[in-house]
This record gives sequence, structure tokens and C-alpha cells, in this order.
Amino acid sequence: MTHPVDTHVGARLRKMRKAAGMSQSTLAERLGITFQQVQKYERGTNRISASKLHDAALVLGVAISEFFDGLQAMGDTQAPDPLASKVSTEPHLRRLVELYQKVPTPEERKRILDLVEVVARRG
Repeated sequence: MTHPVDTHVGARLRKMRKAAGMSQSTLAERLGITFQQVQKYERGTNRISASKLHDAALVLGVAISEFFDGLQAMGDTQAPDPLASKVSTEPHLRRLVELYQKVPTPEERKRILDLVEVVARRG
């Protein structure tokens, strides 16, 4: 029987792999495992060890915490944040957030936000 956390982490692995445009075979090769093992990880059938999770994060270029985004603590009734999930699985949005966080002053951040709002209203 699969554990809900293993299923969640596996599903996140699959989303991030697909977002990176990577096949199961390519991910498996980079992790030094078989593609069948990647399939088992993604289904939650096999639990991913901490070291493999670390390796997968490096290969996919994500933070380890992203594998747990949207996961509720057992008994937690708080709904997952859909924006956090999008940021972690959409490369352009993730890059936008990363760059925004590097903008040094609140005034410059506000100007960027204003620009994005103008462009979004035109779309």
C-alpha cells in the first residue's frame, strides 16, 4: 500500500520532469537508476530516498522543498496554495519569481509590478 506522501512526492516528480521536458529514461540515466524505478517513484509505489530526492532536485533544477509543495500535514485542513504549485511547475513563472526576488529595492519591485499589470490588462 502506498503512503499519501510518497504518492504526492512522486506526482510532483512527474510534473517537474515533464515541465523540464525530460523523459523518464533521461531522468533515470542522470540519477543512475532504471526508468522503471522512475516510474515506480512517480506512481508512489516506491519511496524516494533522501539522497535520490536530493539528486532529482539537482537534475531538475528545483529546490527539494518543491517536492512537498501543496502537501498538507496529516490532519491539516488548510487548502494547498495553487499559486505555489504553479510557480514550482511552470519554468517561466518560476524564473520570473526568482528574478523579481533579486530586485534590490521596494520601489523597483513596485515599478516592475506596475509594468506587469499594464501588460496583463492589454492581454
